[in-house]
Amino acid sequence: MMNFIIKYIGFFAAFCTTIAFLPQAIKVYKSRSTKDISLYMFLIFTLGVLSWLIYGIIINDLPIILANAVTLVLSFFILLYKLRFK
Repeated sequence: MMNFIIKYIGFFAAFCTTIAFLPQAIKVYKSRSTKDISLYMFLIFTLGVLSWLIYGIIINDLPIILANAVTLVLSFFILLYKLRFK
C-alpha cells in the first residue's frame, strides 16, 4: 500500500512540474519571443532534464521517465525558439 501511495505522489509531482512549462511554451509559440529567457540557463536546464530522463530509464521509474520526457520536449521546443528567434 505504501509503495502505491509513493508512486502516486511521484506521478502528481511529475504532473505539476511538467505542466508548469506548458504556459511558457504556448507563450513562446504565440509571441515568437524568447528575449527574457536566458540561453545558458535553458541549455543547462535542458541538459539536466535529459540527464533525469536517462536516470529514470536506468532505474525504471515511470514518473521520472514520463515527467522528464514531456518536460524535455517542451524545454527543447523553447530552446529551439530561443536559438531561432534571437
